[in-house]
Amino acid sequence: MSIKRTSKKKKPASKKKKVLYFFIRWAAYFIAFSIAWVLIYRFINPPVTWLMIQRNFENSQVPEKVIKRKWINYEDISTNLKLAVVASEDARFMQHGGFDKEAINQAFQRNRSGDPIRGGSTISQQTAKNVFLWPHRSWLRKGFEAWFTILIEALWGKERILEVYLNVIEMGPGVYGVEAATQFYYNKPSVSLTKRQAALLAAILPNPRVWSPNRPTNFINRKTNTILRYMAYSKIPE
Repeated sequence: MSIKRTSKKKKPASKKKKVLYFFIRWAAYFIAFSIAWVLIYRFINPPVTWLMIQRNFENSQVPEKVIKRKWINYEDISTNLKLAVVASEDARFMQHGGFDKEAINQAFQRNRSGDPIRGGSTISQQTAKNVFLWPHRSWLRKGFEAWFTILIEALWGKERILEVYLNVIEMGPGVYGVEAATQFYYNKPSVSLTKRQAALLAAILPNPRVWSPNRPTNFINRKTNTILRYMAYSKIPE
């Protein structure tokens, strides 16, 4: 009498494993895509940012609002302006690897004490946010911001980071990048900026849609004088 052998049926993968595989697969896709995206922008200038799109949508009912933007290569940007922006926005730009622990700690202590909220973002972090992400604050965006900051520090280097930053930052209503800003405010190329003009432009960066280098408030004048002092100690990519 022959004995029938029953084949063992494979147990279907558990639901938890399926979910885990799903997230691993999509995480791998995201990592590969983000690395490729950053590498492309290492050699090709970003054509537009989320903030530009948002501002354009906000001003869609105002026909006279036109985006002013002109890309300029790093070597053609005013040295005074490079020094002024680094002195104002990220004094340790050349020393850190994308995150300034001292600035983050100072911002944490200041915010915890009840003073007005102040961030500790570096130029690298701001570049990652401006180029690759949306402008609204959230923990999710901060997580992506940290990832893209690591990537641009590793794949771009300091010179490219500063070049991109200076070409995409908002510097007035509908004005993006330092070349468009100097043409808009001073009617001349950025390479011709004096130290004070450069410091004034850097001083308005936290809120360029409210402040203007042509009509500086007492606060902006004080900040400009501080930037002028720090410019002598600032370091930029050569």
